[in-house]
Amino acid sequence: MNVAIDSAASINTMQATFNEQLTQFNAAPSPNYELRVAKLTKLKQQIVKHQTQLIEALKRDYGHRSHHDSLISDILPCINHINYSLKQLKSWMRPSRRHAGLLLSPASVSVQYQPLGVIGIIVPWNFPIMLSMGPLVTALAAGNNAMLKMSEFTPETNQVIRQLLAEIFATTEVAIVEGEADVAAAFSSLPFNHLLFTGSTQVGRHVMRAAAENLTPVTLELGGKSPTIIADDMPIELAVERMIYGKCLNAGQICVAPDYVLCPKAKLESFIQAYSNHFQKMYPDFEHNQDYGNIINARQQQRLQAVLEDAKAKGATITPAAPSSSISKLATQLITNVTPDMAVMQTEIFGPLLPIIPYGTLDEAINYIKAHDRPLALYIMSLDSKVQQHILAQTHSGGVSINETVLHVAADDAPFGGIGPSGMGHYHGKEGFLTFSHAKTVLKSGRFSTSKLVHPPYGNKLQALLLKFFLR
Repeated sequence: MNVAIDSAASINTMQATFNEQLTQFNAAPSPNYELRVAKLTKLKQQIVKHQTQLIEALKRDYGHRSHHDSLISDILPCINHINYSLKQLKSWMRPSRRHAGLLLSPASVSVQYQPLGVIGIIVPWNFPIMLSMGPLVTALAAGNNAMLKMSEFTPETNQVIRQLLAEIFATTEVAIVEGEADVAAAFSSLPFNHLLFTGSTQVGRHVMRAAAENLTPVTLELGGKSPTIIADDMPIELAVERMIYGKCLNAGQICVAPDYVLCPKAKLESFIQAYSNHFQKMYPDFEHNQDYGNIINARQQQRLQAVLEDAKAKGATITPAAPSSSISKLATQLITNVTPDMAVMQTEIFGPLLPIIPYGTLDEAINYIKAHDRPLALYIMSLDSKVQQHILAQTHSGGVSINETVLHVAADDAPFGGIGPSGMGHYHGKEGFLTFSHAKTVLKSGRFSTSKLVHPPYGNKLQALLLKFFLR
């Protein structure tokens, strides 16, 4: 009963906060460049000031999370993103001149980029700092207010984020919302001017359905099964060196982590051996190694254990990259002899399990990818430019890294987003600014205008001449 009362109170407060934010925005709907810069600068200072608290809070939420994983993948991208946005903001805000064309001359046409209003941001548990602060930076750069629904699985981190934001923003500008599924559902149902969701494809469908009631535009950053293709020309040792970090960072709990590997048949055993050797060099004395993080909670641990047991029961072979006695700290589990009916091949893994599928020809591997949902990321391991271009031309994915994994996400000056079941819309870079802005076309005429030449009554000789000219 207490939970229900608390949830109801949270929902009421959330709705009131939304109304206050919208009222505040409508009272001052065009924040200038200086105000936006001031907000971004203060946010940067707060993240730097609270970075140790944030990292320690994440460690508590996970039971253990590598200090450097958090620093590199949560704190550093936020600071880089703010620095980049500050550098580009003036040019982003500048109206763009467009051609009116002879038909509309002598009028001028421009496009002005106007803040939308109140942005809703739904934050997942895997990178709660980067995936809350990153979208917030873009929303503020575009001149909006924002509400952030934090994951119930990261309560310690949420509290630090709440504190650092409260020190610089009123809740009428930026607000934190916490709660479980019922609160998240109510949050999705608010009439935001734009809603950004990062999470699973399954939940993304519910979010989009709720947003549709208000015709709220959505950006969905989902996931899916992101493949790694190892081409035959690529040395296996080099392929492993380039892809292993993306699988081991945050114990594989990343939406763009390599989900499965397509490997030439003749190199399958070499890949398993090379991966295990490289893993143990990266994480020596694995049981006591502090550079590798935990699976976040018992729910996720049990889910991954069930996926592993399902694969074993259906004939898969499991090769741990290093001995691990606890499901909470799990080395990469290399899985071979996989079949389509296994759970590990049906849904996004989001953890340290790695199926390896042998192939005969490159086109077999490409066709396998094309036969499944379009992924959020595709990783190509090849030093042959013709092979690279062939794969790029034949496949669709949200983004691609060639001879790297996950690093394309860190490109501030490029859009990030999925395609089909892996998401819709973009943020990061200028595309993020445009996502959280309304591109308003403005046509301007002065004292003299040619538009009266086409006013009724119709059929005069001048109109006939104009129509003949323009309908050539």
